[in-house]
Amino acid sequence: MKIIVFSARSYDEEILTRANSQGLCDFHFTEATLKKDTSIMASGFEAVCCFVNDDLNAEVLQNLATEGIRLVLLRCTGFNNVDLEAAERLGITVMRVARYSPYSVAEFTVGLMLSLNRKIHRAYNRVREENFLLDGLMGFDMNGKTVGILGTGKIGTIVGRILSQGFGMKVLAYDLRENPEVKDYGGIYVSMDELLRGSDIVTLHLPLTPETHHLINAERLSLMKKGAMLINTSRGAIVDTRALIESLKKRHLGAAGLDVYEEEGDIFYKNLSEQIIDDEVFLLLLTFPNVIVTGHQAYFTREALTHIAETTVKNVSDFLNGRTNENVLVASEVIRQA
Repeated sequence: MKIIVFSARSYDEEILTRANSQGLCDFHFTEATLKKDTSIMASGFEAVCCFVNDDLNAEVLQNLATEGIRLVLLRCTGFNNVDLEAAERLGITVMRVARYSPYSVAEFTVGLMLSLNRKIHRAYNRVREENFLLDGLMGFDMNGKTVGILGTGKIGTIVGRILSQGFGMKVLAYDLRENPEVKDYGGIYVSMDELLRGSDIVTLHLPLTPETHHLINAERLSLMKKGAMLINTSRGAIVDTRALIESLKKRHLGAAGLDVYEEEGDIFYKNLSEQIIDDEVFLLLLTFPNVIVTGHQAYFTREALTHIAETTVKNVSDFLNGRTNENVLVASEVIRQA
C-alpha cells in the first residue's frame, strides 16, 4: 500500500521502516504538516499517515478523498484533530494507535514535577555560569504531600502508582469512570473541586474533547491551593493559557510544567531558533522562572515509538485484509462512548 507520511522526522522514518520489514507498506516521508495547502501532496497515494498537529478537518478530508485516499493512519492516541463524521461520510477509514507505552508519558510527568519542585532547570543553568549559590532553589519533600490526578486511564493510573508507592504521596483522583487500580494503591476519588482545593500538585491526563476544552480555566485555577503546581502532558487546549498566565502573575499558582500548548501546531516539532515567534502568549509563558515548557515530547521513548510504528503497520495489514480492530475510529461509537 502506497502511503505518504506527513510530519515525518528522521526517527519516524527509521522506526517505521524497521517495523515494515515485510514490505507491506510503501512509505514515502515528508516533513510537511498536513493541512489544506499540502493535501495535494497525497495525490497518487492510497493512505496518509499523520501526527498530532496535522489538520484533518472536513475540507482537508474532502481533498484527500478527491485524491483517492481510503485510509488515515494516526501515529498517536488522540484524534481531536480529525473530523470523524466527515471521514465516515467520505468513506475514509481512520485508524489510530489506541495505546502505547503509558510509562513514557507517566515517567516524563513525574520528571517535570521533580524539575519544577527542586528547580533543576534553574540549577543547571546557574552552574554552567559558575554560580553555585543555592538561594532560590529550595524545594519541598513530595513525601506526604497530595497529588490530584485528573483522568485515570492507563497513564494517570501509573502516575498515581509512582507517586503513591514511590514517593509516599496521597492520591486524589477524578474521572467520569473510576478505575479500580487507583483504589488498589490507596487513591481516593473525589469531586473535581475537592481535588483542586486539596492538591499540592495537579496533573492532567485527559483527552481533548468539547467537554474538556479549557477545563482548567480562571475559575478552576482559583480553586487550587496557593502555591500549587500544575502539570499538563495531555493536550494543550485543556488549559486556558491566558488564565494560567494570570494565575502565575498573581502569584496564586506556584509552578506549571507544560509539555503541550493549545497553539502548538505552528511551533512544536520545528527548529525556529533563527526565526521570530510571533505568538505573544507563548513567549510570555517562557519568561516565568517557575514554568517549564517542553515540545510535546513526553511520549518520546524508544519503546513508545516502536510500538506506535508496529501498530501502524498492523493497522495497514488489518485494513487490507478487511479486519477491524480496536484502533478503528467510528464517529457514532466515539460519540456514544463520550
